Amino acid sequence: MTEIPVTKTPSFDTRRGILWMLAAMMMFSGTNAFAKLLTEHYPVMQIVWARYFFQLLLLIIFLAPRLKRVMRTGKLAIQIMRSLFLLGTSVLFFYGLSQVALADISAIMFLAPVLVTALSMPLLGEKVGPRRWAGITIGFLGALVIIRPGSGMMQTAALFPVGAACLYALYQISTRFLGRTDNAMTTLLYTASSGTLITSLIAPFFWQAPDTTGWMMMAALGVTSNLGHFSMIKAYESAPAATVAPFSYVNLLWATLFGFILFSDLPDLWTISGALIISASGLYIFHRENRRGSVNTGPDAPS
Repeated sequence: MTEIPVTKTPSFDTRRGILWMLAAMMMFSGTNAFAKLLTEHYPVMQIVWARYFFQLLLLIIFLAPRLKRVMRTGKLAIQIMRSLFLLGTSVLFFYGLSQVALADISAIMFLAPVLVTALSMPLLGEKVGPRRWAGITIGFLGALVIIRPGSGMMQTAALFPVGAACLYALYQISTRFLGRTDNAMTTLLYTASSGTLITSLIAPFFWQAPDTTGWMMMAALGVTSNLGHFSMIKAYESAPAATVAPFSYVNLLWATLFGFILFSDLPDLWTISGALIISASGLYIFHRENRRGSVNTGPDAPS
């Protein structure tokens, strides 16, 4: 669900790209499932810290021989701002996970690509035509179908994923400014470093000593998150964005599967209908942007 700028190679392997994208969505859904399990026993801020700390630890180990070179950036301020947007997204998303079913929150997060299009005009100066505005409107209607204002679900819990989707859209837009100067690993490293630094200052006020299982699950957050980002980068290296990006919507299927296996949750008809509406609007907007030649290199999930 943000954009990772990568350098495309001349030759593509479409099948491999699709498989990498499917793997990325599985990893991100696994991250969310671990986070939801952890919210039953630990404070959200401690879980957010674990997600960033173990992600950073693995990145440092992986990038150790070229860490100084990867840390170089021409747009430090935008890197920090982008990292703050994702940190806010993670906090709201994990708070939402503690109260909302996996499939429901995943469906609401599909609003992010729709919001990117809506915000691209005032923030990026891009022209948004009537057809894409129609897609944006339909996407919001899909979100209303899921949230159902006036029903029992419209409470504080439902506002967390909506807020996360808004911040995630800003995160995606800020990523567009970095595509010409910084590579994907630089951006990932700054994201993990900023998140770890800030949450390390906050988490002690919420800390609960984890047991062995807790530490293992927290470490799993970093492993699955890094594997997800790596798989997504490989997906966009292996195949054109227009081919693999639509497969990011399989995230809902993985979320439904994990939600059923781990929490006995299944999305109701309203959630399924709303998710289909949002997905259709997002795919239509993606199609229109692809025709205009303004498709971004791909989404980076909030996990």
